Amino acid sequence: MPRQVSKALIPAAGRGTRFLPFTKAVPKELAPIVTTPALEFVVAEAADNGVTDVLLVLGPDKESIADYFSRNEDLEAALSAKGDEEALASIRRAEQLAAIHQTVQKEPRGLGDAVAHGEEFAAGEAIAVLLPDDLIDDRDSLLGAMIDVHAEHGGVVLGLLDVPREDIRRYGCVVPAAGSDPSASVVAISDLVEKPDPDEAPSTLAIIGRYVLPPEIFDALRETTPGSGAEIQVTDAINRLAHDGVPVHGVVFAGRRYDTGARLDYVKAVVQLAGRHPEIGSEFTSWLRDYVTTTP
Repeated sequence: MPRQVSKALIPAAGRGTRFLPFTKAVPKELAPIVTTPALEFVVAEAADNGVTDVLLVLGPDKESIADYFSRNEDLEAALSAKGDEEALASIRRAEQLAAIHQTVQKEPRGLGDAVAHGEEFAAGEAIAVLLPDDLIDDRDSLLGAMIDVHAEHGGVVLGLLDVPREDIRRYGCVVPAAGSDPSASVVAISDLVEKPDPDEAPSTLAIIGRYVLPPEIFDALRETTPGSGAEIQVTDAINRLAHDGVPVHGVVFAGRRYDTGARLDYVKAVVQLAGRHPEIGSEFTSWLRDYVTTTP
């Protein structure tokens, strides 16, 4: 019986070129949703689902991410002296979510290579992988359901989203196993296809940024040659496991997801989540309603 998944890996080594010039100096993963970096939301999601240890795979120039998840004793002392307990709690939250570990990916060689950096951290256990561009609304659950499926079946579990056929070209796509119901909430998978042409896609079930991977993934990654974009694709390694008989399942997510990986989608995410912010949400929503109805 597979054990509870207690470790997660979050890749954060990309250059963030779609967000230049901002990302010349600040990692995209620290781009704020009002005042909280997107990355903190993802770490919190992992912690809320039983993860106790998180490995951040960082680029060589992203020390500020490690700093963000470390204590700042001078700032804490200043806030404590002012009696600002609310601000003090807010800066301590990130480091208290989980035990944070870091490793450096010297060159961004693909998600597969980033995952491979987690072999020692995994120590023979299954790990969750969460991509920081994908935010899952805290009112909905995806990772928890995936961990439950892993506990039942073992092997690989993927987060899936049923997308319009014309959009499938932007994603990895799964091939449901023969006899499985592609409309079910949990789908058995026989194959994966990276960014297919919509006319040739075997399904409209797209892989989004949540994975549960068994320890066998590391041997598969060692045997995986660079694929699309001359990068090590984790989908290729998962395919290798599937063809070797390792079970692969997908959990189809029907909840609220925010994509922060592109500029327009990031702005949409900020607007949607700002409307729920405990301090400014009501006032912001009222202003936004007036702005939309009165601006030519």
